[in-house]
Amino acid sequence: MKKIITISLIAMATVAQAQQKSITGFTEASAAKELQTEQAFDASLSAPRIGETLKELSAYPHNLGSPGSKAVAEKILQKYKSYGLDAHIETYTVLYPTPKTRVLELAAPTKYTALLKEPALAQDATSGQANQLPTYNAWSADGDVTGQLVFVNYGLPDDYEALAKLGIDVKGKIVIAKYGRSWRGIKPKVAYEHGAIGCIIYSDPKDDGYSAGDVYPKGAYKNEYGVQRGSVMDMVIYPGDPLTPGIGATKDAKRLDRKDAVTILKIPVLPISYHDAQPLLAALDGTVAPRDWQGGLPITYHVGPGKAMVHLKLEFNWDMVPAYDVIAKIKGTKWPDEWVMRGNHHDAWVNGAADPLSGQSAMLDEANALGDLLKTGWKPKRSIVYCSWDGEEPGLLGSTEFVEGHDKELQEKAVIYINSDGNGRGFLGAGGSQALEPFMDEITQNVIDPQTNVSVFDRKKAHELVGASSAKDKKEILDRKGGKLESLGSGSDYSSFLQHLGIPTLDLGFGGEDGGGEYHSIYDSFDDYRRFKDSSFKYGVALSQTAGHAVLRMADADLLPFDFRNLQTTIDKYVKEVTELVDKMRENTAMDNQLIKANSFAIAADPTKHEQLPVAKDTVPKLDFSALKIAVDSLKKSADKLAANWAAALQTNGNNDKLNKLLYHAEQQLLSAEGLPRRPWYRHTIYAPGFYTGYGVKTLPGIREAIEQRNWKEAQDQIGVTAKSISNLAGYLSTGG
Repeated sequence: MKKIITISLIAMATVAQAQQKSITGFTEASAAKELQTEQAFDASLSAPRIGETLKELSAYPHNLGSPGSKAVAEKILQKYKSYGLDAHIETYTVLYPTPKTRVLELAAPTKYTALLKEPALAQDATSGQANQLPTYNAWSADGDVTGQLVFVNYGLPDDYEALAKLGIDVKGKIVIAKYGRSWRGIKPKVAYEHGAIGCIIYSDPKDDGYSAGDVYPKGAYKNEYGVQRGSVMDMVIYPGDPLTPGIGATKDAKRLDRKDAVTILKIPVLPISYHDAQPLLAALDGTVAPRDWQGGLPITYHVGPGKAMVHLKLEFNWDMVPAYDVIAKIKGTKWPDEWVMRGNHHDAWVNGAADPLSGQSAMLDEANALGDLLKTGWKPKRSIVYCSWDGEEPGLLGSTEFVEGHDKELQEKAVIYINSDGNGRGFLGAGGSQALEPFMDEITQNVIDPQTNVSVFDRKKAHELVGASSAKDKKEILDRKGGKLESLGSGSDYSSFLQHLGIPTLDLGFGGEDGGGEYHSIYDSFDDYRRFKDSSFKYGVALSQTAGHAVLRMADADLLPFDFRNLQTTIDKYVKEVTELVDKMRENTAMDNQLIKANSFAIAADPTKHEQLPVAKDTVPKLDFSALKIAVDSLKKSADKLAANWAAALQTNGNNDKLNKLLYHAEQQLLSAEGLPRRPWYRHTIYAPGFYTGYGVKTLPGIREAIEQRNWKEAQDQIGVTAKSISNLAGYLSTGG
């Protein structure tokens, strides 16, 4: 009841907004025309057609390099052409490993050979098809290892700190970790850094199995045999083809030797089901795992090491395969060399109905609706480019190779890149460049949520209110006039556009009420999607409207709707966060060292104690943030001035080519020529995937991660680098108007 009341109260603001006829970036006359165009666009969208497309494209397996992948790419190509778009396939040649040998055995104290197979189900029509990729992790090393087994919880750095306190070392051992709490590729990376010789990753039923709900096929959640395939490429160094960092992987591109590719892991890694995990975990002895490490299996979880010995053998086919990017274009009439780009990948680990075809089908319906507009005589002012990427699942291969192969052209012409991936039922998730927040607010306040009949903006805000943990948080949400775009880390095809080239980016999708355990398994099927995700396919239409309106408005705006005051406010918040992080670390270090000193005296004074003397942490120095604060203040002045100049320019009918170009090139000023420490491919100084979070974003990454690693010299250096990029943006914006 509270949710309904909250939504109703907030919805009043949207009703008023929807009655307004102005659109940011449009003159009064062009706004009226734009609204008519959007109404015609919406009328062309079809939920049943989205469902039909989803069923058609998910009818067979289509992983990168497979015959199914080529067939899906060619179907998408023909669809784009039938809509009236100028379309072609751009092919790259990339390295891609597929499994040749997979053996996992418990050798002692009892014998067990893992099944490593997901069974076909009568209730799932495509679950028993031929040519399905076996369960595996791409970019694992080949290896044949035997060792004691150690349970490492979720396999994150904090978990290894907990093991160290228990006196447990994983060097020379095989670790088993739960999926979750971080991107899967971090788990074997951290295991290798701690000396492990192999890594097993399993899905615990407490997270997405029977503890979460009824399992498939009765319910949506992971059954005992379901396995999450996935890439473990070290993409926080660089995504894309491991052999061609920084350059497009054309057929004749210069390539690294595979042994020199740093994003390929050094130890064997294998994902397994909780059916196969239970005998391994049950065989562990030694210390009982901490309470918050205990999972959902009917056993007491122990850490080991002990009698449990495991044999893991993996071999892969390291093949060069084609990646088929389908590129479709509508040429602009006024600014043909300014590109509004829209993308979603088409490859999957198996059939991929939810991931990625739910998003791909919605995107294709957008393109269909644009084709219908073309038949009426409408043409966009800027060129519109639709991209159906291949090879996203193994490590953003198709999009990264395209970006690296067209980098200079994209930095000159790309106005925005709008991404989606899987789509489901529930709340809008939106991330991207914060200068686009007011732009997205106007769109989301006028797209109606199909389940609640209020705007997707209001439904999201109501969801945030219900989930707020304090009165202060609730007040902040209610007082906030607009919405917030989440900062982007990695995990989908926007990464190369934003973090390598500095192109303004949005990432959009619905979800939150479509939980399940089908992710990257053979059960990510049309049957599963239709039953448990979006049975009416109406959230596909909601995605088409949200992303499609963004495409249309960016394509036809007289003045591009960027507001860098929002970006400045966000960066200022991040600066306060890292400043407070240092202060908090200083206080905590002082307290910890006092406790360590006291404990050391106690241990030294008692000859019966055999504990290792704890080592005090180095003190946290004062870091000089003044350059960063000066840069942020300078950005505020220039963003305020630009906003005033922008408003004045719109009053004179917009049409300011110089200002438009300045607006969409602005984010590139936040790039660092040297890139981030130890990973120069990532050049954006405000956003990057975390070195130990993977998909999760680190904001002000050069500064924040240096602080977290207690590398004080690097932190001070990165303060200077980041301050310089923010100052560059401030100076650049001050030239506008």
